[in-house]
Amino acid sequence: MTSHVKNTLVTTAAIAGALAATTLFNTTTVKADTTSSAPVTTTTSATKDTAIASAQAKVNSASAAVVSAQAAYGSASTAASDAAAKTAAASASAATTSSAVANAQATADSAATAKSTADANLAKAQSTAAATSRTQSMTSAAVVSAQSAVASASAKASDADSAVAADSAVASAEAGQTVTANLMKFDDPTQASAAQQYFATKTAIVKLLPSGQVQITIPLTSGLKYLKEVSYNGVDATFTKTGDDSANITFTADPATSYTLAMTIDISSVMPLMPIMHEKALLDVDTTIFNGLLAAKSDADAALTSAQAALSTAETNAATVAQVASNAASAVTAAATVASDAAVVATSAATNLTSAQAANSTAQAALTSAQAAQSAADATLATAKANLDSANAALTSAQAELKSAQNIVVVTPASRAASSASSTASSAGSAASSVTNSASSAASSASSTDSSAASSASSTASSAGSAASSATNSASSAASSASSTDSSAASSASSTASSAGSAASSATNSAASTATATSNVASSASTTTVTSAVVVTPATTKKATSSTPASSTTAKTLPQTGNENQSALVALGLAILTLGIYPMMKRKHA
Repeated sequence: MTSHVKNTLVTTAAIAGALAATTLFNTTTVKADTTSSAPVTTTTSATKDTAIASAQAKVNSASAAVVSAQAAYGSASTAASDAAAKTAAASASAATTSSAVANAQATADSAATAKSTADANLAKAQSTAAATSRTQSMTSAAVVSAQSAVASASAKASDADSAVAADSAVASAEAGQTVTANLMKFDDPTQASAAQQYFATKTAIVKLLPSGQVQITIPLTSGLKYLKEVSYNGVDATFTKTGDDSANITFTADPATSYTLAMTIDISSVMPLMPIMHEKALLDVDTTIFNGLLAAKSDADAALTSAQAALSTAETNAATVAQVASNAASAVTAAATVASDAAVVATSAATNLTSAQAANSTAQAALTSAQAAQSAADATLATAKANLDSANAALTSAQAELKSAQNIVVVTPASRAASSASSTASSAGSAASSVTNSASSAASSASSTDSSAASSASSTASSAGSAASSATNSASSAASSASSTDSSAASSASSTASSAGSAASSATNSAASTATATSNVASSASTTTVTSAVVVTPATTKKATSSTPASSTTAKTLPQTGNENQSALVALGLAILTLGIYPMMKRKHA
């Protein structure tokens, strides 16, 4: 237990020594102004006032310059904005006119192409019309020629008709002649047909028709009730009834020597089981007996028919060509109209293109002018900005100069000495108080176990008192030195030194009392157990304050370095370090 207390005492003493040394070296320098980073100089009050007035004048001038530069910059900015807006408007107008030129150019090109196409179509239509006109002339001539041929053939046919009418043989033929007629089997012309029995006369009446054909009539003597139908070349023959069971069967045909007839026979009235029969029979009759009589008339009629066909063809061709010619003429008219319209459109498009190009040239010139104006306004704005920046920099510099002038400290020799003495006394008092407290704490800790440790603490407190007394004497000497310059400052320093001496003495007494009490407690601790600890509250040291002369109420205290008071403070620190090392040395020998 005794070893533990010794360790505690040693450690506490060392800490007290370190604390005292730290307090000593930290209080040898006093900052003049912790709130300002501006450099501080010392001078007279008149010089400071002159510096402040000069700096203030520079600030005022620089402020006025900033205001003027700001006004110029604002005006230049407005002008630049207006110029930019005008440039944008001119650019938009130029873009619009450029687009109009492109559209007008496209329209003009399209119109020129349409005009070229229309002119080509007109030339083609005119060429076609000329060709059809020549064709029409030729077809008209062909029609005239065909008409002449028809007239000639018609005259010849008329003469042939007249000749036929005058011939008695022809007249007899037209009245009709009876010729032999036999009805033979179709598949065997050498045998008589079964229907021959109904044509008992075996004759036929042949008449010469004006058309050159012949009319053949076959007398049906019986069997009318069985013979239901007779046809030639798909054309039904005519039945002219001549009795209850008889009739004349008549049909027309070209002159020939035989004719194939189709017959329908129904004998179901007498033979119910017999079906209706469809048979073919060959009528063997010579109807060419009138060919010679109609030869001339037939040729004339053929010539007339041919002439009439030629005329019809010529007229058809002429009509077709005439229609083509009419269409061609209409096409020429339409093409001419289109070409004329295209020419008008092309002329209008060319005029519009010229107008658009002129408008675009004007817009481009306006854009160039606006861009030049904008460039000038931008240059002016840049200059105004540079001037404003320069004015702001000048104002900042003037303000810094004014602040430096305002921070100048007016210091007199008397105030410097009094401040040094006061600082020294304050440092000594603080160091003494710290050492006394540390010693008292150590003594209190040691009092519960070991009287030798208490004795060591008492010695430490005594040494601290001696160091404090030495510091007090040094402060008093500084105050005496200051009194030769300024009685007010000397009085203040003396008061400060006295206060520091009192505080140091009080700290010494407290430490001694603590050591005594510790010794008594340690003596009784050898036979009884410690039940309580004695705690001594160290005397509170009152920090000395400096008194500033009335002549420097606005001045700031400067750092004090290199004066004679540092010797006493250094001695105090070394004494405290020695006291902190002593318990460790004692423990080593024990």
